[in-house]
Amino acid sequence: MPVSIFLRSAWCGPFVAASLGLIGFANLGFGAAIVGETRLSAQGPKATAAIDVMKAEYRRPTLVPFPKENPYTPEKAALGKKLYFDTRISITSAQSCASCHSPGFGWGDGLAVGVGHGMAQLGRRSPSIINAAWGAIFMWDGRLATLEEQALGPIQAPGEMNMPIDTLMARLASIAEYKPLFDASFPGTGLKPNTLAEAIATYERTAVSEQAPFDSWIEGHEQAISEEAKRGFILFNTKAQCSGCHEGWNFTNDGFHDIGLASADLGRGQFLPGVVKMQQAFKTPGLREIARRGPYMHDGSMATLEQVVDHYDRGGVDRPSRSDLMKPLGLTGQEKSELFAFLKTLTSNLNPTTVPVLPR
Repeated sequence: MPVSIFLRSAWCGPFVAASLGLIGFANLGFGAAIVGETRLSAQGPKATAAIDVMKAEYRRPTLVPFPKENPYTPEKAALGKKLYFDTRISITSAQSCASCHSPGFGWGDGLAVGVGHGMAQLGRRSPSIINAAWGAIFMWDGRLATLEEQALGPIQAPGEMNMPIDTLMARLASIAEYKPLFDASFPGTGLKPNTLAEAIATYERTAVSEQAPFDSWIEGHEQAISEEAKRGFILFNTKAQCSGCHEGWNFTNDGFHDIGLASADLGRGQFLPGVVKMQQAFKTPGLREIARRGPYMHDGSMATLEQVVDHYDRGGVDRPSRSDLMKPLGLTGQEKSELFAFLKTLTSNLNPTTVPVLPR
């Protein structure tokens, strides 16, 4: 199953407006609201139909996608989990994948920017790997195309784990209990750089957000979220324009945008120097487990969701590369509170992740 199968390509707001034959749908509130010259109520058939169309865009998928080149097996996932938590994959044996992508921090690290080799600060925040199985491209700047490539990238990067791949292969080969695990997971191949990457990527794809209050509401349980959060959902899809980038059940279209942060980092523009709109553009993160994943933005420059919403409301720094979607929104204090209430419904009660017994 291709990883992009669950991704949307268009904002649902205009579609909903067209389906109702209404003008100014961005002004719709969940309670009674003025839309052009039409007054709707939460109980009215047109309002209910509009909300149902929007809700359908965010329904959880039933299956986790794994690529045909690296299909799921329990043995492979179990091996990948051991490697993910094993600090011996770093040159100093001090860092593991879980050091920067910890289940205790919504699969991030809770820091403004990551910490690499020698405890040196990195230039960007460690992104969460939650729901990475649905990812279409990886890293803040999109320089890696697959999760398998992402698994090997930080291991070898001098500023991160600083581990040459040949040195790592020799180290893992010297750990007797790893050999039968690789042989069972990859019959006839065993321990290789690509099987190491495939095992870690397989485990990472099992890091999936649990059922959140929002999902219960989508399934028809009206009391699962507050009326304030329901109004926030409408704002998210209309006036606040969040769904222009934060699409679908995982709340990302995996696109790249300059959102007007005061940063000199070129992001995607480093790889597309001739494309104006890609300068200072970064990948749109998903919003699942968002309450556990602060601080926010690629540089960790915003400590709270309130600061994030305020930034989008202002529209960010105006420059040629700034996304056309970024502009002042004119949100009221009440509307901001409603957005916060909605965003909080996207955080689930993640099941505890046990640290595996490591091979010796």
